[in-house]
Amino acid sequence: MPATLRPFALVALISATLVLGLNMGVRQTFGLFLEPMTDALSISHGAFSMAIALQNLLWGALQPACAALADRYGTGKVLTVGGICYAAGLVVMALVQTPLGLHLGAGLLVGIAVAASGFPLVLAAVARAAPPEKRSAWLGIAAAGGSMGQFALLPGAQALIGGFGWVAALLVLAVAAALIVPCAAALSGKAVAASKHDTQTLTGAVGEAGRHSGYLMLTAGFFVCGFHVAFMATHLPAYISSVGLSPFVGATALSLIGFFNIIGSFGAGWLGGRFRKKRVLTGIYLARSIAIAFLMILPTSDVTIYIFASAFGLLWLGTVPLTGGLVGEIFGARYMATLFGFVMFSHQIGAFFGAWLGGVSYDITGSYDAVWSLAIILGLIAAALHWPIRDKPVDRLVEMEAAERA
Repeated sequence: MPATLRPFALVALISATLVLGLNMGVRQTFGLFLEPMTDALSISHGAFSMAIALQNLLWGALQPACAALADRYGTGKVLTVGGICYAAGLVVMALVQTPLGLHLGAGLLVGIAVAASGFPLVLAAVARAAPPEKRSAWLGIAAAGGSMGQFALLPGAQALIGGFGWVAALLVLAVAAALIVPCAAALSGKAVAASKHDTQTLTGAVGEAGRHSGYLMLTAGFFVCGFHVAFMATHLPAYISSVGLSPFVGATALSLIGFFNIIGSFGAGWLGGRFRKKRVLTGIYLARSIAIAFLMILPTSDVTIYIFASAFGLLWLGTVPLTGGLVGEIFGARYMATLFGFVMFSHQIGAFFGAWLGGVSYDITGSYDAVWSLAIILGLIAAALHWPIRDKPVDRLVEMEAAERA
């Protein structure tokens, strides 16, 4: 990469890390609000879970559109909209203290916000800015930003809820989310042709991916990641309370997941630069199932929960740089945001069911055991889906590179 571009590239990487830290960190705190908000608003766990499930579904449904807008008009403009909607959604959650306010704020506005400031847009901007030989590692660093935010914001949010109440905590988080807006300027680029030989259109890119069996398996497997992450982010604190442990243990567990995912995301990016990404993804999903199985088998205690959270943290968002990197590796970086956006839609359908089924299962049975068991089975299915993925660049990229060398 030319030396004149290095400062801008580093600023883009730092800004991407901050945006994902705010995007993921704030929304990962919502599980801490389940108990105080359901008590204050006299609503069920299922009703709260439905708002979060709708948020995840809307996030996924809008992700391809937001990514396409970013590819066409520039990432910075879409990120700015995302930051504004994020702050507005949290304010509505805090001030409109009804089930309608919960669904409008946490469901609609935050759903739009996370779609407009999420992984496909930000990682595509990083992929464009990064030196090719460092791209996988940079994607891992940026993805780790999501967990840095989780690690930093979860203890703070719990302290605010305990000291000042859930309303004040949401308002403070709204101010934090608004910081996405000034970070957007450093990520304002848009997709451009890699060379004069790259004549592919957005429609052509979507059609090419839709006919690629590896892309379809990658998309199906990412459903499981969404299921796991949303279920635990929404219900892990409540599960921990349901087995007789203190709310502090729940907040600490989510914080540990965030801390260890800083290591896990960076490590996944590093491994993805040295080994086939599909093999690393297979290992991550298999390890998730094993970790959940041990949680179900071992006696429940503070120590057990902390060990599980630490282990799962290493596996938490490491799938993201690997999945995004694999999309770029197979199809090229030009329309990576849009193609990853469709993969992310599958992730968010999984997230919808993870968040919703957790609440429904608890309301019906008084336990989360059935959903934990389902999470184990889904992890094994995802591992099986990723192993046979065709991960070589498509013929179009090979031919384009040959034309460039000619």
